[in-house]
Amino acid sequence: MGSRSSWYQQGIRHGLPIGLGYLAVSFSFGLMAAKALTVGEAVMMSALNLTSAGQFSALQLILAGSGYWELALSQLIINLRYCLMSFTLSQKLDPRTPMAHRMLMAFGNTDEVFALSAAAEEPLSPYYVYGMMSMAIPGWVLGTLLGAAAGSVLPASVLSALGIALYAMFCAIVIPPAAQSPTLLVVVILSMAASLLFSALPLLAQISEGMRVILLTVLLSAAAAYFRPIREEKP
Repeated sequence: MGSRSSWYQQGIRHGLPIGLGYLAVSFSFGLMAAKALTVGEAVMMSALNLTSAGQFSALQLILAGSGYWELALSQLIINLRYCLMSFTLSQKLDPRTPMAHRMLMAFGNTDEVFALSAAAEEPLSPYYVYGMMSMAIPGWVLGTLLGAAAGSVLPASVLSALGIALYAMFCAIVIPPAAQSPTLLVVVILSMAASLLFSALPLLAQISEGMRVILLTVLLSAAAAYFRPIREEKP
């Protein structure tokens, strides 16, 4: 078991690639945020949330004029996985770890930080997570700042061209796992078809965009979990 300093330095080394990746992704978020928020508001949103899927979803709802309760409910559903991830990491901590450490770790427990923390040797040191957070959080916030600043001064034609990077990012996230999982591929296709129906059919089109996100997320994920659950391997 290493010292706090060695754990922290190891976290910095492992967190550097995460921070660089976040810098690129959050730049796209900043460009999109410039359509609805000031530079300061966009930076504050990234500094306090640290959730790419949640923030992109929230921006879409803000641009659509959704209400506060739709924003809150959609964020609860989208980010619920972080609760499960934090529960998992809590099992790797020393039982004597203070609550203050647990709460701070939970704040920075993104998907990538969780993946590396889950693979670390036990007992997991909070300072290892802090090292990764010290790279991931500045990368996410700085990328947002640069993107929002660029979005506030660049002409609309350039922003439209750069906006393609956002869709390319989503394709890069969805396509590789969907190619390996037939179930996920079906869910992606069904979600696209359902979104089209909600936009094209007059009755469904009257439902607000925030409620559409909530309904489709809950219904499709519940259907996939019921019909194609992940089977645990027997020892």
